[in-house]
Amino acid sequence: MSGTDTAAAAGRRAWLREHSELGVCVLLLAVGALTLFDALTMHVEIAQRGPVGPRTVPIAVGAGLLAVAALLAVDVLRGGRGEAEGGEDVDLSEPADWRTVLLLAGVFLAAAALIEPLGFPAAGALLFWGAAYALGSRRFDRDPLIAAVLSLVTYVVFNDLLGVPLPGGPLMGVL
Repeated sequence: MSGTDTAAAAGRRAWLREHSELGVCVLLLAVGALTLFDALTMHVEIAQRGPVGPRTVPIAVGAGLLAVAALLAVDVLRGGRGEAEGGEDVDLSEPADWRTVLLLAGVFLAAAALIEPLGFPAAGALLFWGAAYALGSRRFDRDPLIAAVLSLVTYVVFNDLLGVPLPGGPLMGVL
C-alpha cells in the first residue's frame, strides 16, 4: 500500500467514526424494510378485511421507521451529532460488570425454560428473586416472599383480569 492509499483509508475511518450514528440509520432502515415486507406479504382472509385490518399497524410502524431512518441520516450528514447525556455518572475506565450481566441472562433463560413445566407463578418468582439477587440484594428473609407475591399478583392480573392465559403449573391445583 502506498502512502496515498493509507491516508485515504485513514480518512475513510475518520469520516465513519465522525458519522457513527449512520449505523443506527442502517439498523432502522433494515427493521423498517423487514416490517413493511412482512406486513405486505401477510396472508389475510377476505373476511378479515376492513378499514383497519391486521396489516394497518405494521405498515404504519414500518413506514415510520423508514421515515425516521431517512430524517436521522439527513441530520447526521448535515453535521448533527448526538450529545452525551449530562446526567450520566459512568466511569468508562472501569471494566464492565459481566458477572451481573451473566447472572441476569441466566436467570432470564432459566425462567423462560421453566415457565411451561412449573407454570408462571413459580418461574416468575424465580425470575424476580434471581434478578434481585443478581442486582445485589442479599435479603434472603424477604426477597423470596416479595418475589412470590409479585409473581402471583402478575399471574392474577394477566390471567384473570386481562384474559391473557398464562400457564399455571402444578401449584395452581393446590392454590
